[in-house]
Amino acid sequence: MDQDRNSPRRASRSELRCVRALLRASSAAELLAALLTEGPAWITGEGSALYLLDGGGMLRLTASHELPEWAHRKYGVVDPASGLPAALALQRREPVLLSPQQTSADYPNTAAGLGTGLVALAVLPLVVDGDPVGSLALALAHRGAVPRRDVELLETFADVVAHRLAHLLDHVHAADPASDGPRTELPSPDGELLSLAVRSAGVGAFERDLVTGETLWDAQAYRLVGLPPPGATGRAPDLADVVHPEDLPDVQAALADALAVGGPYRISYRVVRPDGTAWQVDEAGEVMLDVHRRPVRTAGLLTGREWRPGPAGGLAAAAAAGARSTLLLALTRALSRAVTVREVTAALTDVARPALGAAGVVLDLVDEGRLMPVSPALFGGPHRAELNRLHDLAGGVMEHVLARATPLFSEPGGPGRGPGAPAAWTVLPLVASGRQVGSCLITFATERSFSREDRTMYSAFAGILAQSLERARLYDVHHERASELQRAMLPRSLPVLPGIASAARYLPSTEGMQIGGDWYDLLRLPDGLVGLVIGDVQGHNAEATAVMGQLRSGLWAYATDGNDPAAALERTSRLLAEMETELFATCLYVVLDPASGLLRAARAGHPPPVRIGAGGAAELELPGGPPLGVLPDVRYPPAEARLEPGETLLAYTDGLVEVRDEDYDESVQRMLGGLELWTAEAGGARRLGRPEALERLADLLTLNVTEREVRQDDVALLLLHRIST
Repeated sequence: MDQDRNSPRRASRSELRCVRALLRASSAAELLAALLTEGPAWITGEGSALYLLDGGGMLRLTASHELPEWAHRKYGVVDPASGLPAALALQRREPVLLSPQQTSADYPNTAAGLGTGLVALAVLPLVVDGDPVGSLALALAHRGAVPRRDVELLETFADVVAHRLAHLLDHVHAADPASDGPRTELPSPDGELLSLAVRSAGVGAFERDLVTGETLWDAQAYRLVGLPPPGATGRAPDLADVVHPEDLPDVQAALADALAVGGPYRISYRVVRPDGTAWQVDEAGEVMLDVHRRPVRTAGLLTGREWRPGPAGGLAAAAAAGARSTLLLALTRALSRAVTVREVTAALTDVARPALGAAGVVLDLVDEGRLMPVSPALFGGPHRAELNRLHDLAGGVMEHVLARATPLFSEPGGPGRGPGAPAAWTVLPLVASGRQVGSCLITFATERSFSREDRTMYSAFAGILAQSLERARLYDVHHERASELQRAMLPRSLPVLPGIASAARYLPSTEGMQIGGDWYDLLRLPDGLVGLVIGDVQGHNAEATAVMGQLRSGLWAYATDGNDPAAALERTSRLLAEMETELFATCLYVVLDPASGLLRAARAGHPPPVRIGAGGAAELELPGGPPLGVLPDVRYPPAEARLEPGETLLAYTDGLVEVRDEDYDESVQRMLGGLELWTAEAGGARRLGRPEALERLADLLTLNVTEREVRQDDVALLLLHRIST
């Protein structure tokens, strides 16, 4: 017998197992991992995050899972007085539930940030005895409203998480009496400083935020280098200020290699303490990458012992020179992996900047005789204004240095130290093959002197960077021309046809040739009929684009000649089989009578279309045949359906839903679930008769795709709405 829905619900074994896992967690990251691995399957994990209140009273992103890069930039720190969900949950002391439509519609503005597309979200307050600790955001796979029993379960999990965090924070405060920070501040956003065993062993802990450049040490790390802890809100000194000058290039080279690939690393170096004694420090850490494989954080442990010089002291100068060569080699390796200008800039920002101990990097490229900044587009976020300020401050100097083709270095106490100027800086001219490529400004947070060896190294780095940029620009030009060819072969606009409204989107792949064989068409047919065509040619290269153009022209001719969908696909399949190519293509061809709503369709290995109406969204059950060109004499089964007034047909290529490491059918179901929720919100389906509403839906469908750093496949979609009369 089914349990009464109004009776108390007994916790399942899996839920109790999740609670036990939460109570055993020793960090914020482990708490979030326990929820995602031991919690209900409808907690999907993608886009989940845990925030803690820091010493300044701000909500700081502490642990996350599959959170897009833009979310790290925009929502890394949240004002608890703002209108964002993480703040609202704490203000109201109750869960904030956001449907897929709300996450897309309520947060695309500059005040709130981008939405998450077709993803449902639950944001829960973390409160203990009335004191706020933070917020927990979990992505859900619900296709409708979240049931009350599931909300109550989420609240229970949030209570356990809050109490466990409070317990861990209390232990941190008790273990480090030198810290005068508030109870709710974690020494490390990743929670790795919570181990009492590490502290009792005299081991220091550290964390570096590679996006902001901020470094945090615990009290023991300061003691290792002979410095007094500055308190919970103090920033650790730069590596250049504590590492022995002869060892610094080796440290930078090791960091560059670690940042380029991610994962664990080990470095040993000397530090000179204020009392004049030298200590050997062993650093064991890990480079953490985001969902796009970009380094965003390092964390680890420091151990130290008194350093005793060996007999090779006279070789220090030669060793330092070799270390600088090693650093240049490491930076060269990082830049050699970059193909596009954006990737070169990312390598400069992600690897070179932290490895060199720089506070900021501004990269300008020569464009039609003028220097134009490119670096603020990467890892900008709250730091974009600072990068723009540095560019404005140094714009004239960068042009001057490029004209002279000679690097310029600041000197302690020298000229150029006006208000707002960096403590130290160098401007490098970028010249490749005798051509001016651009200029690079590298700034430092503290004053430093540039030795002759340093200047030689930076000049060599400028040459390496210039060559990488020149190669990348040629690559970008080649692909831009290929993309222009692709765009020229797609419809410039959709025809305005009576009885229907339409919208379309095309997004090229960002891998390989960045062009492909996806196409779509909206055809004006005899007798007032409308033809919808969408197809996908195998491959991402110029051949795929050329084949696509021929198939598009051929199918257009067969369709306008009066062939029904099945016959048109059969003739197009024979056309492809007769071409001198081994490529095949999938295709969907639908003919709509706007007056009656009758649909006639045929499908060649292509995903079935989706009908969107007031009752939700579902795939049309259309029988299909093999892709075009596979079997020259194949017969495609015809199918019929009906599109009611006010309903919409969605046709798409698989790049819209396909996600790496996820079952394709699950990806389709996620899209359908999001569309079902969207239609239930404020009569979404009824609004589609307005062109702007149809365009908005097209944007929502492609939002998650546009947020990906890498798109493995082209994306095409076509929406066809039958207008109510």
